Amino acid sequence: MAISHPARIAIVIVTYNSAKVLPGCLASLAEGARGTHLAEVVVADNASRDESAAIAERSELPIRVVRTGRNGGYAAAINAGTRTLELEALDAVLILNPDCRLRPGALAPLSDALRAPGRGIAAPRIVDPGGHVHPSLRRAPSVRGAVAEALIGGRLAGRIGTLGEVITDPLRYERPGPADWSTGAAMLVSAAALREVGPWDESFLLYSEETEFALRAADRGWTLWYEPAAVVEHIGGDAKVNPMLASLLAVNKVLLFRRRRGPVAALAYHAAVTLGETLRALAGRRTSRAAVIALMRPSRRMQSLPG
Repeated sequence: MAISHPARIAIVIVTYNSAKVLPGCLASLAEGARGTHLAEVVVADNASRDESAAIAERSELPIRVVRTGRNGGYAAAINAGTRTLELEALDAVLILNPDCRLRPGALAPLSDALRAPGRGIAAPRIVDPGGHVHPSLRRAPSVRGAVAEALIGGRLAGRIGTLGEVITDPLRYERPGPADWSTGAAMLVSAAALREVGPWDESFLLYSEETEFALRAADRGWTLWYEPAAVVEHIGGDAKVNPMLASLLAVNKVLLFRRRRGPVAALAYHAAVTLGETLRALAGRRTSRAAVIALMRPSRRMQSLPG
């Protein structure tokens, strides 16, 4: 993507009962976009019962609020927000969680990363509120990786060669480079890639939609590029404490793998993911117990989000 002018960027923020975190997110946008042209901000609200939409409407920023009318999931809100944009007038669109805050100047290095031919997605360094780097980069899902994470743990597996899906080697987060996919809390997608790859898959509701989008983009020749000079603070962590969200995360991992690899390979992947969750459940993790139940009883798998 050749850019001779400050990159023209729109931001799509997905909200659902996000009133506590949205003000901090919105307050960070102007400084975060320094060095780029922030063309538009869209808040796509998934039928929040709190003041999320009202907070966006009261902001000093020129914000368009899109009310989806239902809690249809992350991908559905992204699509609803993106449909309101004139992609032909933009260079890129930032997809952003409401519990994220852009550090000053974060968008400029992300947009610079998309200048290279073939790069369709740029992912920032994601840190927690204490400034610690969050392991946000991932390898493509594989049976080998799922078995490794089940038997030796995700953090250790992610540091041994290419075993684990989650990349946990701290040195990897110090240098830019390509990755198979990254967590979807914050990612800059080129307008050209959005037009070619198409809408996000709304069937996942929550979790794995960013995996599916990044892998589908790669199928079409678009690279995801990690840029550590761009820093985004993310609170996150709900799936670690919420049994239903943890179950949805595990089930959707298996669902995506089945769609991409077929039923035979998916059986092995399902077994590996179930083994890992079972071992963690036996160790006392409540969220893993819920995940095991969801994985073993497909008729009970969640088909909608709470609320």
